[in-house]
Amino acid sequence: MSTPIAKLMDLSGQTAVVTGGSRGLGLQIAESLGEAGAKLVLSSRKAGDLEEAAAILKAKGIDASWIAADASQPEDAKRVVAEAMQRLGRIDILVNNAGATWGAPAEDHPLEAWDKVMNLNIRSLFVFSQLVAQASMIPRRHGRIINVASIAGLAGNTHEMKTIAYNTSKGAVVNFTRALAGEWGEYGITVNAIAPGFFPSRMTKGLLAAVGEENMAAKAPLRRLGDDDDLKGAALLFASAAGKHITGQILAVDGGVSAIHGG
Repeated sequence: MSTPIAKLMDLSGQTAVVTGGSRGLGLQIAESLGEAGAKLVLSSRKAGDLEEAAAILKAKGIDASWIAADASQPEDAKRVVAEAMQRLGRIDILVNNAGATWGAPAEDHPLEAWDKVMNLNIRSLFVFSQLVAQASMIPRRHGRIINVASIAGLAGNTHEMKTIAYNTSKGAVVNFTRALAGEWGEYGITVNAIAPGFFPSRMTKGLLAAVGEENMAAKAPLRRLGDDDDLKGAALLFASAAGKHITGQILAVDGGVSAIHGG
């Protein structure tokens, strides 16, 4: 007999760690998991942002705590996972959302900026995934890893997007997701990625100001940018039992941009 959909998508009793969870897309994903019943630990660099985010979630009845840390630093990642294990007892869901960008023409892109983007956008995903798998998911033969990629990782740059390191790192996230799914399926761990299109955020503020929100929205078949609800369903699908037979997949949430521009 099949399982009712409400039960499949219920995360009651589940636990989740969300990196970059203090604002923007990370906070939206955290809200989705928390509203479905998961107990959360958020992490990002700034304690003030985390405190504010946790307060927003708690006001919605969500059990959320936070740990300030720099995801690009392996020692900080170890501390986050160790403290989260102490608080939660186990980690069922890991959302690798922490990320950064840097705008510069490829011929002038600083090497130190390249390294900063790569360390946060892809190396930290490997570090966090490995630590969480070792501490909880592999021993328990269960886990859900959700990586936040981008449609920028599905195709090349345009003349408007001088973000060679960002695009390259997000392309790496796409294949990291596929490779890890192949290795860890035997442990009952699913690994999937969400590839957002353009959402108003601090990261996209400069580009949207230069190009114009209306012009950017016009590039999508749905003629709109992403909003505060558009990642919730995808995140919950990948985190819940409703997605238990989905792994190694990249889901673009972009208003159809990748459907017409490649990816």
